[in-house]
Amino acid sequence: MHDELLNAWQAIAQDFSDLQDVGRLTHVAVRLTCAALIGGMLGYEREQSGKSAGLRTYMLVTIGATFFVLVPQLEGVADMSRVVQGIIAGIGFLGAGAILKRAQDNEIHGLTTAAGIWMAAAAGTAVGFGRLGTALVGGLIGFLVLGWLQRLERQLRTASAKTKPTSEDGAQ
Repeated sequence: MHDELLNAWQAIAQDFSDLQDVGRLTHVAVRLTCAALIGGMLGYEREQSGKSAGLRTYMLVTIGATFFVLVPQLEGVADMSRVVQGIIAGIGFLGAGAILKRAQDNEIHGLTTAAGIWMAAAAGTAVGFGRLGTALVGGLIGFLVLGWLQRLERQLRTASAKTKPTSEDGAQ
């Protein structure tokens, strides 16, 4: 019985052997937490805008992209370009699902959401490669584009609508 318990414990320990020491655990935890924070920052803005892909979606995208880079990197996979290509292709499908075309008004919706998801995956990929500063700067710029530029666009549209002549003003 003692040998069976020892074998079971060794099997469990082997499954956790990728986190061999406190340094490796810290390395993984910092990257995944950073990815979650950057995704949360982007997703929070989308959530506040009432978009369907919000906080949780963006966090999962950045964490997932980080995972896809981090695990092969820790295993010593040499050709990381194939990993990045896979992330890009997969995110393309996710983004395509966010894009809708409404037949009644022939308008396309969801392009910004798809681009935001793509941005979140790029940030997560950077985090996975250990480029935390780059990921944070990119995430902050993405946040500004999603939030502040949206407000600026609305203000410009409102100002433009006010300066256009109405049919009563233009018709004589």
